[in-house]
Amino acid sequence: MGHAVCGEEFVAGPGGSLGHVRLRHADDGSERSLEVGGAFIAIGHEPQSQLVQGQIELDAAGYVVTQGRSTLTKVAGVFAAGDLVDHTYRQAVTAAGSGCQAALDAEWYLRDAGPLRDAELAAALRA
Repeated sequence: MGHAVCGEEFVAGPGGSLGHVRLRHADDGSERSLEVGGAFIAIGHEPQSQLVQGQIELDAAGYVVTQGRSTLTKVAGVFAAGDLVDHTYRQAVTAAGSGCQAALDAEWYLRDAGPLRDAELAAALRA
């Protein structure tokens, strides 16, 4: 079940981890906890890439760098899509199509990942 969260700031756990996240209301500062297994973050017209800064390569404008026209980043098992990589259109319809590409890339990665790749991913996420 998805939750649209407007007017709240997403605060990930230690090292950007998910599980339980805190949501801080942008206007009144109140907080609530939400259990999540993943997150799609809408960024508007400027990439809000602070969540991955220092973990994923960003270009000078703050967009996530992907390999060619794919959604693959240089970190195994980490994919970027939508407004976070789209310098030109930055629109919801483009993000939806790009999100589908990232989902397919993730599926193929998981299909082909062996125990070693899983260990590499776990180590990268802990770093």
